[in-house]
Amino acid sequence: MRTLVTGRNVEITPGLRQVIDRGLGKLDRLLNDTAVSAQVILRQERHRHVAEITIHARDDHMLHGLGEGTEWQASIRQALAKIAKQAQRMKSKWNERKRQAAGARAVRAPARAAEAGAAAPRIIRAPRSLVKPMTVEDAALRLGGTAEHFLVFLNASSETVSILYRRADGNFGLIEPDV
Repeated sequence: MRTLVTGRNVEITPGLRQVIDRGLGKLDRLLNDTAVSAQVILRQERHRHVAEITIHARDDHMLHGLGEGTEWQASIRQALAKIAKQAQRMKSKWNERKRQAAGARAVRAPARAAEAGAAAPRIIRAPRSLVKPMTVEDAALRLGGTAEHFLVFLNASSETVSILYRRADGNFGLIEPDV
């Protein structure tokens, strides 16, 4: 994310720049790297420190926060909190739109499959999981205690990624790559 910091009646010190960068980094992670640019204007009016932050996100979304306080850290924190609230609201709208679109596609998909006859199978992504190193026995114990159908793990003895799956007869099957 490009950042432009402007000081009006204020000198931008490295410490002040670090506070701004740290706060914007948290917002960037919250927005999943969809923020394009940020403009920060710091100005001092008598004993008031005013921080005005504007973030331009994808799809022409503008997030704006204004913070006032007696210290720079407090005013920057206040402006970032306002933007974080706006970002949460925007992100929830994005997620709702994705869910609604996925539901609409799922309803229409069987009708298209019936029309096409033998349509290609759909690929549905599962949530990502961490591949942990363990022995085959540990993997069997872990899979036996869950309702999952398979477990991907790093085989500690061969140091390769292996898959342990539940067979129809109740036993477990092991898939190891041929190296």
